[in-house]
Amino acid sequence: MYAVVVDDAGTMQWQEVPDPVPGPGEVLIKVAATSVNRADLLQRQGFYPPPPGASDIMGLECSGTIVDLGPDELDIPRTHSNLTARIAQFQLGDEVCALLAGGGYAELVAVPVGQVMRLPIGMDLVVAGSLPEVACTAWSNLVNVAGLTEGQTVLIHGGAGGVGSHAIQLAKSLGATVAVTAGTDDRVQWCLDLGADIGINYNDEDFVEHVIKATADTTKGANVILDNMGAKYLERNVSALANDGKLVVIGMQGGIKAELNIGQLLGKRGAVFATSLRSRPLTQKAQICHEVSDTVWPLIANGKVDPIVSGELPIQEVNEAHSIVENEHPRGKVILVVDRPEPRADAPGPTARLRESFKDRDRLFPRMNRKNS
Repeated sequence: MYAVVVDDAGTMQWQEVPDPVPGPGEVLIKVAATSVNRADLLQRQGFYPPPPGASDIMGLECSGTIVDLGPDELDIPRTHSNLTARIAQFQLGDEVCALLAGGGYAELVAVPVGQVMRLPIGMDLVVAGSLPEVACTAWSNLVNVAGLTEGQTVLIHGGAGGVGSHAIQLAKSLGATVAVTAGTDDRVQWCLDLGADIGINYNDEDFVEHVIKATADTTKGANVILDNMGAKYLERNVSALANDGKLVVIGMQGGIKAELNIGQLLGKRGAVFATSLRSRPLTQKAQICHEVSDTVWPLIANGKVDPIVSGELPIQEVNEAHSIVENEHPRGKVILVVDRPEPRADAPGPTARLRESFKDRDRLFPRMNRKNS
């Protein structure tokens, strides 16, 4: 097969490598599409190696077709018996998407069956390659970690990005009030159009002051904060928390070291969580995928949550795709097309919100195939 390999100079090359072989409890997927995540940029730069046993090829998600099934023995505790049933759920030829620890930038990838999901009803196979990482990240952190519920206020940093744009929609579907930060007035307005209630330009406004003022008559701060910045925002995030609030750190774009005022945190009975999806045990990732399939996919099918895609490029242009994500800050996800399937007669067109997200195309993807726009 062919896959993206990083050379000593840090340049990515599409070159031939050995085919993966599915092990016990795994399936082999012929990849149709994957997408660029910021973790991929870090891995390319040598800062985010894959966990032990995972493929050293980049790519944390994919969509495609099952072409082989490994042995069905899978070491899952009996308390997770609902997951063992997933082994018999799939057959050769099934169109699926999957959460990966690595390996998505390739023609073939072996995946633990618990991390394989059927497509949301009506979902295009290529577009589905942009969903698993954002859906599982948003769900696991907003719901499983933070326990976001109806009537609460959530502050989402980086609202126009891949995780942020999905998290806005998920939080609204849960009945939460959603505040977001973004770097320009245009991006703030885009987040508001997507469903956010409170928009903050972090270059011109103090998000702590804005959130506290906006919630003065309700939660008096954010019950949940989903943070992709890390050190840079730690002190201000604690200040923006409501009493009994939860700060969930999922990224380090603003650095890795900061001072934490324990007294302020204690005074609010607050909690700080730092999470990583990639390094979780297989059983945890399988449970998250199970919940996402059962809960988030129906929201996508009925239009309450839509995939947000700025554009797509062939996998051979991966260097350009990384440059776009790193330097241009596109709205939503950038898809890498590995093997576009022939369109089915019943294939759906893009939803209105997906079509709206294509406003970045002319600026960022002048040569892109526009057949879905």
